Parts: sequence; C-alpha cells; structure tokens
Amino acid sequence: MHIGPYQLPNRLFVAPMAGVTDRPFRQLCRRLGAGHAVSEMITSRRELWHTLKTSRRANHDGEPGPIAVQIAGTEPAMMAEAAAYNIDRGAQIIDINMGCPAKKVCNTWAGSALMRNEPLAIAIVEAVVAACAPRGVPVTLKMRTGWCDTERNALTLARAAESAGIALLTVHGRTREQGYKGAAEYETIAAVKAALRIPVVANGDIDSPEKAAAVLRATGADALMIGRAAQGRPWIFREVNHYLSTGQHLPAPAVAEVRTWLVEHLHEHYALYGEDAGVRSARKHIGWAVRALPGGEAFRAVMNTLDSTAAQVAAVGTFFDQLAEHHHLLPAANDALLAASA
Repeated sequence: MHIGPYQLPNRLFVAPMAGVTDRPFRQLCRRLGAGHAVSEMITSRRELWHTLKTSRRANHDGEPGPIAVQIAGTEPAMMAEAAAYNIDRGAQIIDINMGCPAKKVCNTWAGSALMRNEPLAIAIVEAVVAACAPRGVPVTLKMRTGWCDTERNALTLARAAESAGIALLTVHGRTREQGYKGAAEYETIAAVKAALRIPVVANGDIDSPEKAAAVLRATGADALMIGRAAQGRPWIFREVNHYLSTGQHLPAPAVAEVRTWLVEHLHEHYALYGEDAGVRSARKHIGWAVRALPGGEAFRAVMNTLDSTAAQVAAVGTFFDQLAEHHHLLPAANDALLAASA
C-alpha cells in the first residue's frame, strides 16, 4: 500500500476526527496496528494558525512518518497556503477535508459542503496539488457520497480529483445530510473504486474484523479507514489486521495490557495539553475505554469529578487492577453489559 512515495505497513487507516485524533491518540493507534493516521483538520484561516488549538494540532514531535495533515477551508489560494504552512512544519502528506458533516464547518461551506459546489471543490484540489507537487508532497482527499440522497456526486468529483492530481481518495459511505445516522452504504464506494486508477479507501461503520472483510469484498477498496470504532478500542486495528491475514480472531487483550496502554496514552496526552486542559480532554478517552466494562459507568461518574492528572492516573490504575482480579482478558462488551445488569 503506497501513498505517493510512502510505503505503508498495512491498509488500515485511522480516520481524522476533530477533538480525538491528536498526536498521542494517533501514535497509540499506530502502535496497536494502524498503518496510517491522518491528523485532526487544521483551518486554512491564517489568523488562527497561531492559536493554542491549532498549534497543538500541528505538533508532530516524535510522530513516525509519513505525517499526514488534513486541511479545511473554502478558498483555493488559502488552502494552498495552508498546505505550504503545514509542510514547513513537518507534513509529508496533505489531506483535503470534503467529508466533515459538522454544521459549524458546513455553514461556512467547508468540509462536505464543498461537494455542492463542484467547480470550487476542484479548484481547491488543483491549487493544493500545485502547491504540494513541487515539494514532492502527495495530496489525498476525503469526501462523502454526496450532499443528500438526491445529490450523490462522489463519482463525478472523484474522477475530476484524480485528473487534478490526487494521489489517494477516501469515501465515507454516507451523505452529509445523514451525518452519522443510519447505515453506511458501499455501492457508491465500489463505483468510485471501479472508475479510478488511484487507491481508494472505504470508510463508514467498520467496527469489527468481519465487517472489515465484508466492506473490502463489497467495495474492492485498497484500504479501510476506521474512526469511531477505535474510540476506547484502539486495538481494533491489530484485531482487523490479524483477521484479514489469517481468517482467525485474536483473543481479547489482557486487562493488564489495556491498563498499560491507557496510562501511557494519558501521560502523552497530558504532556501535550498540560494539567488543566489535559484533565478535561482526557475524560472522553477514559470514558470510552471503560464504558462497556463491568463498573464502567459508575467509574466514569467518579472520574469526571477528578481535577488533577495524578488523580486520574491513579483512579484508572485502580479500576483496571480491580478488574484484573476477576478477568485476565478484557471482558467483551456483551459480557460486561450482562454483568452490569445481573
């Protein structure tokens, strides 16, 4: 699997998710089997580049390559400038966001809203490719199937984007109107894959090894992108890798392993965000990790009252130590729910 000159170790990607896929989380996912990770989106608005939020998103200290940065905006020249800005700060791949369904993004006609203006969308692709090509930086694009059921234009845009020089295309199998509701469909992704020569990545509702294999069969895609299913379960990448390679399931990770991964992730998270912001922003990662485990909901309620990094780490350690007294391997979600209701 290649993106431009970069050979990837496998065909599983971490989806860019605002407020989630920061550097510590990307590194954790790659450690646990992801072959590629794309950053949270960075705005093309120059006046926001020096804010704390953007500076954190543009921080790639110690991150293994290739470093892929997603940019979002509505003006071709500004998007080209944003690409150059991020390349100067270590980006080796630039990804264009035409897939975000969030209202605050779409209301400015960025993200998936660009799919309603095909000439502007392609002008942005052309400008970004023109800025990146002389520096040997490949450009990728993430989009949805269209704006709504009556405006599914992913195939038209995909062909134009390939002609404009895109190196790889990711398609989420929903329209912008769907957001994350309903089920993803894969027929559109299959049509895009059949029409293009560049690699195509399938995204949407891939939450198990079996679903990963089914989506590959249904779409013929070159790679898969996993987003929400990795929240609290970053080892899904190694599970899917193993299943695709062998047809066999890996056993659940040991509770002690999960404890180690989460605590190490927390320390890296605090190092990026600092004490106050780190405590607040770590709560969602801890909550995702414990929500389906025995006692997880009660622990989340207590954990959300803790106001120091030391207290958070100690509480997480104690929770998993107590869980390990009864379970060597991490309980499956169904087992945990049954235990909670017993």
